[in-house]
Amino acid sequence: MDRTRNYGEESPAVQAHLNIMQSVIQRMAANSAASKGWCIVLVSAILVLVADKGQPRYGLIATIPAALFLVLDAYYLALERRFRDSYNDFINKLHRGEVIASDLYAVTPAGPPVRTFFKAMGSFSVWPLYVTLLVTIAIAMAVIIPTGAQPAGA
Repeated sequence: MDRTRNYGEESPAVQAHLNIMQSVIQRMAANSAASKGWCIVLVSAILVLVADKGQPRYGLIATIPAALFLVLDAYYLALERRFRDSYNDFINKLHRGEVIASDLYAVTPAGPPVRTFFKAMGSFSVWPLYVTLLVTIAIAMAVIIPTGAQPAGA
């Protein structure tokens, strides 16, 4: 195998590499969306159980999955961004005619993982949902849950 051979856009190996990268990026985006969905379900279920028990202070338990899913969601978004950067780097090399065999067999994310993670934490696709969930938890603890726990006619 010639490691110095350059590959063009029409090469089956290049097309396969691009398809793999695109599928990885799509999986990261789907995982991020699934994290949001599961977080809403779990927080809602916890708040319903807490309201049923009439113990508003137990509403803080709902912050645990919110925090965990915030980290997980940011992790998936950071990975997605790093894979997109790797994809774009590959495309740029392809357009310059610099793609070699070793480029085709490496599907790795580009960029610094920790910095990208913290940047993802501040992303508009992450923080509004989790801030809204935390505000909802606070409102439920302060207003809805104590009111729902009062006996009828009180």
